[in-house]
Amino acid sequence: MAAALKAAERGARITLIERGTIGGTCVNIGCVPSKIMIRAAHIAQLRKESAFDEGVSARAPVVDRAKLLQQQQARVERLRDSKYESILRDHKAITVLNGEARFVDTNTLVVKLNAGGEQTVRFDRAFIGSGAMPTEPPLPGLAETPYLTSTSALAMDSMPERLIVIGAGFVALELAQAYSRLGSQVTVLARSCLLSSEDDAIGEAMETAFNREGIKVLKQTQASRVDHSNNEFILDTNAGTLRADQLLVATGRRPNTESLNLEEIGVKTAHGAIQVNAQLQTTVPGIYAAGDCTDQPRFVYVAAAGGSRAAINMTGGEATLDLSAMPGVMFTDPQVASVGLTEAEALKRGFNVDTRVLDLENVPRALVNFDTLGFIKMVADRDSGRLLGVQAVAGEAGELIQTAVVALRARMTVQDIGDELFPYLTMVEGLKLAAQTFSKDVRQLSCCAG
Repeated sequence: MAAALKAAERGARITLIERGTIGGTCVNIGCVPSKIMIRAAHIAQLRKESAFDEGVSARAPVVDRAKLLQQQQARVERLRDSKYESILRDHKAITVLNGEARFVDTNTLVVKLNAGGEQTVRFDRAFIGSGAMPTEPPLPGLAETPYLTSTSALAMDSMPERLIVIGAGFVALELAQAYSRLGSQVTVLARSCLLSSEDDAIGEAMETAFNREGIKVLKQTQASRVDHSNNEFILDTNAGTLRADQLLVATGRRPNTESLNLEEIGVKTAHGAIQVNAQLQTTVPGIYAAGDCTDQPRFVYVAAAGGSRAAINMTGGEATLDLSAMPGVMFTDPQVASVGLTEAEALKRGFNVDTRVLDLENVPRALVNFDTLGFIKMVADRDSGRLLGVQAVAGEAGELIQTAVVALRARMTVQDIGDELFPYLTMVEGLKLAAQTFSKDVRQLSCCAG
């Protein structure tokens, strides 16, 4: 959609081909419904338990998942219409074909129409934004069971009493916590540890948070077989036999490229992911791609930015996608957010690294919230003081991380950040305090010391 609108803005005529529901993953089965469910679960948790229960009475809520799902889907449909369908209905430069596309050559594709028949489409330039789908791990017995994916888990109209989650990445942990807070007994199976691709301290902090909420985390645990009998899942694992009413498999996603006939026309892929250069061009001139079907990071804002920049390049312009300061956020509670280099990545790149970790006990906003689980870590170049990366585990980490993005873009030093004015009693003030720890003991400062 981003590519189509930008190309139309620059004078092109566009044929947009969609085999499923207009709007793609984010609005339909990804970001929007998942964050609605996560927010509902957060409200349920606060009504059940909070740091202020001594003075504000708490009562376990009655959760009507069917009604929550109705509310969720109504908002999804409204956003899909306002941000996609209504725009396309009235757009004179964009023609929509509902069907599945397959490349015939580098200037022609055939669309198998959902309504029946085929239509040939010839083009000067092509953009591929076909997204990704949940992977099915090669686990014996799994394919014969009615297990949940991240897509179907968001569409459940009831809450399972017992839920097992296979996976320990962003999607797995977001859904695990949401289901737990809405009433399920949740067990997470992590092949190694939680969030193994992040800084070690992040996984440890999230394990503490999950344990505090009664979510069982089994590390170094893998299933060797799955069976489904009498409406129950039975998992054979190295930690023993586990049973649950529902099984959620969230071990990753794979690109939707299998049916496009890319190999035949020379578009190179790696494990299904389309390889693109800095201009979003594939290995075939005139064919571009962005988003989850490529080898780029799988975030919706990366996909949208890639689509618009590809469209500029497809219509005679010059644009690149700079991912050097790309933020990532996991919407658990506490949230996890990061940007730039971790300490390990900085060392690997040859920097003389200096780091500081500020526990939230030293952040006034966290103290007045009575919620101090988490930290802010800063990675800097020891020689120049320039900021290289930030990792945060905090209640509002997703909000504070964009300030770190701007600081990275501006090539600010930790001294620069520590000298800036930050509003008192905001979580983002933690960035200032973390920066100040490179030169002073912030425990010895007054509350709002500059």
